[in-house]
Amino acid sequence: MTRKLNSCEQVHDELAGFACPNEDCSRFNVFGGGNLSVCERMGRDKQIRRLYCNHCGQRFSERQGSLMARSKLPADTVVRIIKCLTHSCSIEATADICEVDPRTVELLLTKAGRRADDFHRLALDRLESPPPVVELDELHAAVAGSKKGEPVGQLAALIKERALAALGCTLHWR
Repeated sequence: MTRKLNSCEQVHDELAGFACPNEDCSRFNVFGGGNLSVCERMGRDKQIRRLYCNHCGQRFSERQGSLMARSKLPADTVVRIIKCLTHSCSIEATADICEVDPRTVELLLTKAGRRADDFHRLALDRLESPPPVVELDELHAAVAGSKKGEPVGQLAALIKERALAALGCTLHWR
């Protein structure tokens, strides 16, 4: 039989996905540390929570550090924009589909790219040892030769070889 959570437990459970963003705090990046509470609500409909860290006294928006930070777009619009971009829609097509300005799409693309890069680097840092082999199942590149008449295949092979050398990996084909 499952026990029903009281309102205080529900709030702490909802805040488990957040951590204090203050680098000087002893609870910096500690998720579910029990140090956060909701101190106020912001926004037009008061749906954005402002969180308080009881260790360092820092107050911050629950959207801080996310794609929604300082954004007035509805969350479903941001999700739709990111989905369009991940399905290889152009910036103009995404703006048209989502009924936003192309500059808004460019801004979200830049922010999402930075976050994806940070996540990728964090995931690589967490590896105990680098992978000895990197498999390139598909290498699609539309590369034009730098000189007229230069074969495109040779240039693509050179780019692939240099990229792998920079990673310090060997090439493994099935």
